Amino acid sequence: MNGCVLHVVGTRPNFVKAAPVVAALGAAGCEQVLVHTGQHYDERMSDIFFRQLGLPRPDTDLGVGSGSHARQTADLLVALEGELTARAPALVTVYGDVNSTLAAALAAAKLGIPVAHVEAGLRSFDMTMPEEVNRRLVDQLARLLFATSPEAVGHLAREGVDTGCVHLVGNPMIDTLLTHMEQFDAASARTAHGLPERYGVVTLHRPANVDDPEAAAAAARVLTEAARHLDLVVPLHPRGRAALRAAGLADAPGIHLLDPLGYVEFMSLVRGAAAVITDSGGVQEETTVLGVPCLTLRTTTERPVTVTHGTNRLVRHGELVPALRKLLDGGGGAPVDGPPLWDGRAGARIAGVITGWLERHG
Repeated sequence: MNGCVLHVVGTRPNFVKAAPVVAALGAAGCEQVLVHTGQHYDERMSDIFFRQLGLPRPDTDLGVGSGSHARQTADLLVALEGELTARAPALVTVYGDVNSTLAAALAAAKLGIPVAHVEAGLRSFDMTMPEEVNRRLVDQLARLLFATSPEAVGHLAREGVDTGCVHLVGNPMIDTLLTHMEQFDAASARTAHGLPERYGVVTLHRPANVDDPEAAAAAARVLTEAARHLDLVVPLHPRGRAALRAAGLADAPGIHLLDPLGYVEFMSLVRGAAAVITDSGGVQEETTVLGVPCLTLRTTTERPVTVTHGTNRLVRHGELVPALRKLLDGGGGAPVDGPPLWDGRAGARIAGVITGWLERHG
């Protein structure tokens, strides 16, 4: 093995989390390799994020693309095994809970290469979520586990993970948010998309909301009703685009459908929103720091800190419109102090742990 750290990213949330870690390790003089699996391959879901976040161009783009969970994970395993065998890094760093994360951790573990997991310990306790399966398995394989919140540390301890391997470092996604805050121009974004002064932002991509036609139709119905009270701008993730369009969402008054947006463009809209409706974990975190009321269209969250420290609320379909009307009437509540260590220094803390580990094990 050589002394390099190999980062595996595959989706837009991975890019946002990896950017501050890659930058901090670079500043520390660490040799790094960046592998993009191509799980998100649309230019608007991938290339634009590298440009806007200052991530270096990937050393390798595996171009795996989409597919069923089994096929995609299998393709990722084969491609990543070859990459890891050729490069023989000292450490493989993975991010979040997507299929690229699981495949990289498994391929590395089979080759005897230590794994670091950024965003370890998050739990929804809903095993119907593919992401919950991924994050639990990755945490069992990892040698370095970087937690974003205290409850994540507790989950890992209860699962028998060696506490000496767990590090509470804060949230690198928030590092990226704070770094780019001055670029988030809500007024210009609103004008660019022809939105009224008061509007909401919607993001839906979870299988439970968009994969099944009946679920997509239910989501479209409740969003159509919500749009009677607040214009809603909906950047359509490729995963749910066809199903939501087929359910008639494009024809609903007050609904503004958009193609996927770059990081700065999307966060500009979120910053100026009266409310956000989402099923995304990362958006729950970003709205907590921005102080934007968030209604999460799920029954569970692996990020409960966004509920206790932020403006996030879990809602079922039937609860969404009443909850939206309440917060529009001023009942959304003000954000309290942010979660511990969500201060823009998580990347530096992670880099400090990794460089220390490399010195001991290199």
